[in-house]
Amino acid sequence: MSEVEDLLKDVNILREKLEYLIDKKNGNLIDPEVVAASKVLNAALNRYNELIEEKMKK
Repeated sequence: MSEVEDLLKDVNILREKLEYLIDKKNGNLIDPEVVAASKVLNAALNRYNELIEEKMKK
């Protein structure tokens, strides 16, 4: 699997985890666990975008 595919798989897992936490916390988007999970997902999405941009330049 390529790095992009691996990262996309991770992004989907992190998104599902975030959705689960939001549901578990009754929609409380400022809960520390929700915020932390959101930051991790955001970092993964940023890395994914960087990789896509790199591949488009080649």
